[in-house]
Amino acid sequence: MSASYRADQIARRAAKGSRGGRPPGFDPVVYAGRNVVERCFNRLKQFRDLATRYAKRAAFFRAEIVIAAAVLWLRTDLQDTP
Repeated sequence: MSASYRADQIARRAAKGSRGGRPPGFDPVVYAGRNVVERCFNRLKQFRDLATRYAKRAAFFRAEIVIAAAVLWLRTDLQDTP
């Protein structure tokens, strides 16, 4: 990249201001919460019927999620307990 291209890029980002350009600031607390939610969804996707949405009715689908969450909770390794 040439120096003039880089300078133009920096000037364009500055001109955009809050409408775009650089991403918003990084908040580690929000990221940690988002990470927990994403890992939870990935563990629930291990259950094939949840991942493919075999249940046609919302009540059945919710029941499958509750059962899968209970199974995952019962499988947790209790390493932190004495």
